[in-house]
Amino acid sequence: MEEIDVVARFERSGRISPQSFTWRQVDYPVTSVGRAWQDDAGQHILVMVPGDRVFELVFAPSQGRWWLRQPGNMLAA
Repeated sequence: MEEIDVVARFERSGRISPQSFTWRQVDYPVTSVGRAWQDDAGQHILVMVPGDRVFELVFAPSQGRWWLRQPGNMLAA
């Protein structure tokens, strides 16, 4: 996983809504948010960006950090 910068909205209900992220010096606006789940690594959120590319973002609340996970061929670099 690679550490990334994310702009996100944290709602009172606990829901996290990523708005955009920066990966390898490129800014990606989030066009839709999909499935989300929790595990030991943190809160995983699938997001879509223009071009229908899907990324998996992981928020580690204990560290206050975001990570980008590259699951197989889910995303094209």
